[in-house]
Amino acid sequence: MTFIDDIKRSYLQGSMLLRIIFINIGIFILLNLVVIVAMLFNVNGHGWVSWTELPGDWSLLIRRPWTLVTYMFVHYNFLHILFNMLWLYWLGRIFMEFFSPKQLTGLYLLGGWGGAALFLLATCLLPYFTSQPVTFYLYGASASVVAIVVATAVYAPDYKIGLLFLGEVSIKWIALVTVLISLFSLDGGNAGGNIAHLGGAIVGAWFALRIKRGRDITRPLNAVIDACFGLFNGRSFKMPTFKRSTGSAKQGSAKQNGAQQPNSNNRPADSVSEEELDTILKKIKVAGYDALSDEEKDKLFKVSRRRSP
Repeated sequence: MTFIDDIKRSYLQGSMLLRIIFINIGIFILLNLVVIVAMLFNVNGHGWVSWTELPGDWSLLIRRPWTLVTYMFVHYNFLHILFNMLWLYWLGRIFMEFFSPKQLTGLYLLGGWGGAALFLLATCLLPYFTSQPVTFYLYGASASVVAIVVATAVYAPDYKIGLLFLGEVSIKWIALVTVLISLFSLDGGNAGGNIAHLGGAIVGAWFALRIKRGRDITRPLNAVIDACFGLFNGRSFKMPTFKRSTGSAKQGSAKQNGAQQPNSNNRPADSVSEEELDTILKKIKVAGYDALSDEEKDKLFKVSRRRSP
């Protein structure tokens, strides 16, 4: 059981980015096992796992509302999940240089829902889809990943990435090429998927532009998630409250839990005391950054952002 224990330890001690990747990989393995076992018993396993995909038919969607969440974690093809997870890992790490783990989670979900919304509008309104006697389904993390890519590019367009054979390239050009590929691939065999990519790109750009104006569109969603997890952890459920934040773009990206800070140089580090900070730094020195809990990483993120010039 050492291997399983190592995976559990890596998941619990890993960053939110790694946890999202672990969830995608775990669901990929589970769904493929279901299909394989069903095939051995002459059962159509694909019919079962299709209940995790987002249907383009509203009458089906009403009966399967959970697919609005599950679809963005579903992959069947190895190359599909490999590309998405590598893309998420590389660009997600850059995203985390500017934003918090909660903002990553919130944008992943909002980007997926933005892709789902555009996909549903297209399959219900565009003649290309409505004229065909089949139901279209959407699955995969692509819309969520594209949202993170575009958000990072809009927020820090001149951030350089080293590419093989090309050298250093600004992230804005990578995001632009990603969006153009989805746009020009609409006449291919995955029109619905590429439309979802564009929906994710719109949400990613919206997130970054609002952050630059001191608004965090992921905050209400994260407040609801925190309230729900608090209920599961035995705490009483409290209706989340949403406060509008004000300030510069840099201040807006670092604010947590609706706190409004008047000045980036004079504001306190919330509830993070010097003793807590020393404990976190000692833990990093002994066991490394990955040994920190999510709460400790959030505290370190707040202090580092608020102490930056």
